[in-house]
Order: sequence, then structure tokens, then C-alpha cells
Amino acid sequence: MLDNPRSPRVRAVAKLANRAARSETGLFLLEGPQAVSEALTFRPELVVELYATPTALERYTEIGDAAVAAGVDVEFVTEQVLETMADTVTPQGFIAVCHQFPTSIKKIFANEPKLIAILEEVRDPGNAGTIIRAADAAGADAVIFTGRSVDLYNPKVVRSSTGSIFHLPVAVGVTLTDVHERAKFAGMQILAADIKGDDLLEARNSGLLAVPTAWLFGNEARGLTEEDLATADRSISVPIYGHAESMNLATAASVCLYESAFSQRA
Repeated sequence: MLDNPRSPRVRAVAKLANRAARSETGLFLLEGPQAVSEALTFRPELVVELYATPTALERYTEIGDAAVAAGVDVEFVTEQVLETMADTVTPQGFIAVCHQFPTSIKKIFANEPKLIAILEEVRDPGNAGTIIRAADAAGADAVIFTGRSVDLYNPKVVRSSTGSIFHLPVAVGVTLTDVHERAKFAGMQILAADIKGDDLLEARNSGLLAVPTAWLFGNEARGLTEEDLATADRSISVPIYGHAESMNLATAASVCLYESAFSQRA
């Protein structure tokens, strides 16, 4: 039982909440039974360390079974140690340390994708993680974070993805120019989500969304710049029929990705 919150091992895990420590070690923090279960099921080779309270492991016996099957040792910790390690205020009994595993955009476009999401200067980790989750649910082939977006391995991004980070390829640190060139070479159209763009319903009815598409999503406050928009074939807006001033970025992205998924599967 690891019971000293001040031990070097506990502090090393806790430091992974900071980007500098993640960059230095190539590791990231994973919290909660859902995320840990997804990692053990889909990418067990990434799990370096797994910590759990006895109560949590007793409640989620399937996680213990998955860890045994994957050859991952579970180390018991006290509630106080878990709280020290965790980025959240009320951790849910499990913490894992995992290897980072970004995918190259060369590999993404080599697989002839039909639907991808590009995040350009998306800074809110909750939005970024939710877009990964939505892309996963919509059957997208990949998500790409440009270098101006939030760190993929930020603990809140990881939590907000609820395990989807382990389900589909995600590239990081690339330029929008490079993504644009590779998308065009792969025969994909780029559609920019922009409030001043053409109506999404009209785009659906015209058949525009049925072809391979890379959706481009921009900053929560400023949207996409004119330079960013110039990289897209067209700009598309999600109509607001009620009195809302605007729509949350992750919500709008979910709508766009699903509209493409519906059209491509029709």
C-alpha cells in the first residue's frame, strides 16, 4: 500500500498535470474507471503504472481482471495519496500513467480518410476532449490538433474524451498549411465551421457533405481568421433557430461531424 503523499513517486505522478513534466517524460495522467478501462481494453501497452484504492478495485472488479489480462500490475494507494496524484478535486479511485502516443498526419492521410476533424487554436481543454469524443462517436477516421491548440494530453482534454482518445488516431503539433496540403492531395474537401458561412441544411441537401471531408474548427472566442478560412473550400454555419447568442464550439462540431456521417452513410 502506497500511503505517503509526499513520496517522490507520488509527486512524480502529480507533476504530470503540468505540461512541462509531460513534455519531459513523454507520459500523461489518466483518471477514473472509465478512462482506465478504455486504456486497458484498447491500448494496454501504453499503461506504465496503475494505481487504485482497495475500495475502487473491489467495486470495479472488471478493471482488475483487464489489468491481469494485460500484464499490468495494480498498486494499492490510500485515498489521500490518490487525491495528491489526481488533477481532479474528487478522483474516482483509479489513476494510470501512460505513454503519449500521437499519430503522424502522414499515416492519417495514407489511410484514405473519409471524415476528420481539424482543431486550429482550440484552447479550451473541455471542448477539445469533447470534439474527440464526438468524432469517435460519429465514426470519424482521425482528429488533428494544430500546434496552436491545447495540449492533447492536458488532463482535462483526456477526461473530456472519456476514453475516445484510445479509439481513433490523433495527430498533434502540425501546421494548418501542412494539413491543408495533405488533405487536398488525399482528395478531401475542407469545410470551415464559421458563423458567416453557408447554411448547414443547404449543404446537406446539396450533397456536399457526402464526399470525404475534413472539418476545420477554430478558436472559441475569435473563430477562424481570414487566413484560416482561405485554406477551406467553403465555410459552413450551423443555423440558430432560437434566441441563443451563439453555440458552444464542441456542440457545433458534433452537429457538423454527425451531418457528414449521416450523409456519407445515406
